[in-house]
Amino acid sequence: MTGRDMDDVTPDALDLSRYIREGDTVVWGQACAEPQTLTERLMQQRADIGHFRCFLGIPATDTVRPDHADLVSFVSYIGSGGNRALHRAGRLDVLPAPYSSLPGLLGAGPLRADVVLVQLPPPDGDGRYSPGLADDYLGAALRTARVVIAEVNDQVPYTYGPRTLGASDLDVVVRTSRPPAELRPGTPDSVTARVAARVAGLVDDGATLQFGVGALPEAVLGLLTDRRDLGIHSGLINDAAMDLIEAGVVTGARKTLDRGEAVAGLLMGTRRLFRFAHRNPAIQLRDTGYTHDPQTLAAQHQLVAINSAIEVDLSGQVNSELAGGRYIGAVGGAGDFLRGAARSPGGLPVVALPSTAGPASRVVARLSGPVSTSRSDAGLFVTEYGVADLRGQPLRVRRERMLAIAHPDHRAALEAALEEQGAPA
Repeated sequence: MTGRDMDDVTPDALDLSRYIREGDTVVWGQACAEPQTLTERLMQQRADIGHFRCFLGIPATDTVRPDHADLVSFVSYIGSGGNRALHRAGRLDVLPAPYSSLPGLLGAGPLRADVVLVQLPPPDGDGRYSPGLADDYLGAALRTARVVIAEVNDQVPYTYGPRTLGASDLDVVVRTSRPPAELRPGTPDSVTARVAARVAGLVDDGATLQFGVGALPEAVLGLLTDRRDLGIHSGLINDAAMDLIEAGVVTGARKTLDRGEAVAGLLMGTRRLFRFAHRNPAIQLRDTGYTHDPQTLAAQHQLVAINSAIEVDLSGQVNSELAGGRYIGAVGGAGDFLRGAARSPGGLPVVALPSTAGPASRVVARLSGPVSTSRSDAGLFVTEYGVADLRGQPLRVRRERMLAIAHPDHRAALEAALEEQGAPA
């Protein structure tokens, strides 16, 4: 932070070339936390700046497009949403890194942020700005960036957490009033609903939940309305989690840490979630260094980590990145959370997925993509056909249990593939 006098400008008067230099790396809040006025202006004014680099997170808008790559290079840890179009066009550099490494990379590493764009709510009575919709990996980038430009949007909720910003932390403020980007819940199909039901059956009263992005984790949360005293320690909070908090199912009463609070890095949902989170101390936003910290995760009471995958092999290796040669996922935080849940007293490291994608099996003899999570971190795998607990099991038992949860139409082919490979270690 420079600590110099803050510029207060209108959106129409904002000239980003005054603050962003050619060759800079620009980082902004992901998903619903995207400061859309700033990112739209950035793409519009790219010719005035020259060549620069942008680090992208989960997209919730179509602000960034392949044609912007004439002057902008894009790098991201994830290939979902609008990032898929960039990847198909050969305009996205993929960062195959665990989520927990992002603060170090953006704060002082090879992707160090020169300029950070943030979306904030108006300040409180003491002139302090809350993180709004995300703390996440932005905290590390904010601490070391040369320039911080804030879109202060009066439709962003004022949320709570240990980090706040003051006027001295901001170089430029642009005041707006527009709805934040939304990410609406997906609708699970019948197979996904069956998988979700099996996962939900693993969750006991008092468990602390971590869950990823997508229709499957949301469907699991929707089936937990009869539980008591659940907690949340996750990378995100979505509408389904909000419903559980509002219904009194999530109380955090049995959490070891942050008792009574739902902790996450960002809010990913709709305006209903944003209104619920506004000045609600039951929701606490923390940075990635805390949400993904291995000691914090291991200390949580009965941490149930619910993550998905593109495909899994018979030994417990997970590919959560590549499908059909296209980068559509991420290494993400699954490895961090699975290891944390494995060390948590009573915890459950869960990877859940439908057994097939179209005609193809998602339980495979050999992964078609990279190993995003190693077999040494294998825990419980869930499909619509059952639960395979691989914890502490040798390879032979793992293969038997994974075959039992594969689609029946594919089991013979999987066994044949094992024989052909000689069932290697």
